[in-house]
Amino acid sequence: MFAGDSPLQVWGPDHLRLAIDAACVALWSWNVDDGRFAMDERAFDLWGLPWAASVEFEELSAHIHPADRDRVRAAFEATRSVAGSYEIDFRIMIGDDIRWVSARGQGADAGIVERSMFGIFLDVTGRKQAEEGSELLAGEMSHRVKNLLAIAAGLTELTSRSAGSIEDMTRELMQRLTSLGRAHDLVRPLPGHQGTAALLGDLLAILLSPYEDSGAFSGRIRVAVPRMGVGESAATTLAMVVHELATNSVKHGALSVAAGTLDISGRTEDDDLYLIWAESGGPAIDRRPEMQGFGSKMILRSIQSQFGGALDYEWNQSGLVATLRMRKSRMER
Repeated sequence: MFAGDSPLQVWGPDHLRLAIDAACVALWSWNVDDGRFAMDERAFDLWGLPWAASVEFEELSAHIHPADRDRVRAAFEATRSVAGSYEIDFRIMIGDDIRWVSARGQGADAGIVERSMFGIFLDVTGRKQAEEGSELLAGEMSHRVKNLLAIAAGLTELTSRSAGSIEDMTRELMQRLTSLGRAHDLVRPLPGHQGTAALLGDLLAILLSPYEDSGAFSGRIRVAVPRMGVGESAATTLAMVVHELATNSVKHGALSVAAGTLDISGRTEDDDLYLIWAESGGPAIDRRPEMQGFGSKMILRSIQSQFGGALDYEWNQSGLVATLRMRKSRMER
């Protein structure tokens, strides 16, 4: 290297390829006349395709997520008429796996060489998952704060039914709120991966203790489930589900009235665990709720992803019966 030379001036093709590999960049070129793409090996791996000398856009389009396909097609057709750099993020499907891809290039035929345009693909799945996680967390935290305020009001009303004096009510309400704090701690992951969180029955008892009466009508909540361990991640998801069901019950269901009762039972069938949440004695149910709120969608998605399971609702006139199905093999995670 001579004095004054830039380090880039002595880079050869091998150095450039090392840099591209280090950045995990996939390369493509697009012939604007026949619409075919030539791609490097990394690009074919990203798209889950066997290597070939070229590939048509329609072959790639078949792997684009149906919800993104029209948007990507419109952007692809517009690249030759829109000047400047472009970047578009979209999902592709590789079997059951979904990846996020960022396609970047130049529009309006800038840099065209022998009728071919050039650009890159980047796998941005990790970044997109982090963004989605942040959005979900923000929505979840807002939802939880609203729920906690509703629960605090419900617990105050619940405590006033059995308290004989202001002093008794104060003491009982503080006990309930303290129990609520213990239960709420289980709705977030344990720090440091502390392993098994609790036995299933103990976990449910902690989560439901704030809603139990200590007066003459104690015993309104009954739990009878198989004896089994629940892991850290599973405990967090199960706590969210129970927290959501209990909140709705305090607002509208059996736990909103003095005569209401709640029975939680469980059974196992092969690799499945079934938990049945059965309310009775609450306000009469005259129609099925919409169940389209954030909380309902959140717990359904959590059950499907964490437990490979499902949550079914049966809206009897006497009260809600919810059946939660979970894979036993996923309970200890």
